[in-house]
Amino acid sequence: MTEEHVDPAVREVLDGAEAAERALVPGAPPRLSPEVRERFAAVDTWVFDLDNTLYPAGSPVWPMIDERITRWLADLMGIDGLTARGLQKYYYRRYGTTLKGLIEDHAIPPEAFLSFVHDIDRSSLAPNPALVEAVAALPGRKLILTNGSKDHALRTTERLGFAANGFEAVFDIVSADLVPKPEAATYDRFFALHGVDPRRAAMFEDLSKNLRVPHARGMATVLVVPPTTTEDNREPWERLGADEPYIDAATDDLAGFLAGLELGMARRR
Repeated sequence: MTEEHVDPAVREVLDGAEAAERALVPGAPPRLSPEVRERFAAVDTWVFDLDNTLYPAGSPVWPMIDERITRWLADLMGIDGLTARGLQKYYYRRYGTTLKGLIEDHAIPPEAFLSFVHDIDRSSLAPNPALVEAVAALPGRKLILTNGSKDHALRTTERLGFAANGFEAVFDIVSADLVPKPEAATYDRFFALHGVDPRRAAMFEDLSKNLRVPHARGMATVLVVPPTTTEDNREPWERLGADEPYIDAATDDLAGFLAGLELGMARRR
């Protein structure tokens, strides 16, 4: 009897038994619901945000970048750190990134800004072999779509344990012509540049607002959140929106979620 012809009542019993068995196995991936697995069954392009998504939101990496953005503003304008911090957050909320605000209001050279703010110590990032393995096992293409720089993405993923070819490409803020997510033009530019059919793609993000357009374009969407037992370095308003209708699934364990999709196994049947 194939799985497709198993009686639903029997399937429910089998799933319950399998879930109980998994709970006794350390490191076993979570058993995702049939609805979630079905939503991702036809995906052949996997798109990942970088900061606070491929590494946890409790990591000191983003706070280090955040602090250097404040320093850049203070030095550029000759203002104190508190004032620079307030201006930074104003730009971030209004324009999507501080860089976009600085370009609009001060026409700064983006290369110097990106180089300075991403010049950080990544030694606190531990390799994540479970995530590397789970991403590698996904069928199809894997890409990064970030409001940061390509150099930052490459250095960070290398630190996490990804090989140089772990991701096909990095679409960064320069690739986006300095227009950040969640602007629709950025996603459309990404789709066109990399030949991505959003109806066969999935997007993984830590900010719910950045999933609205992908979902509207037909992508499967996953909100990546930190475990409740760990620190969350995001702004309070950035943590909102987990229950929005444009989010297909949420997880606090990205590696476990990807493994739980069991796509490699399903597509070999």
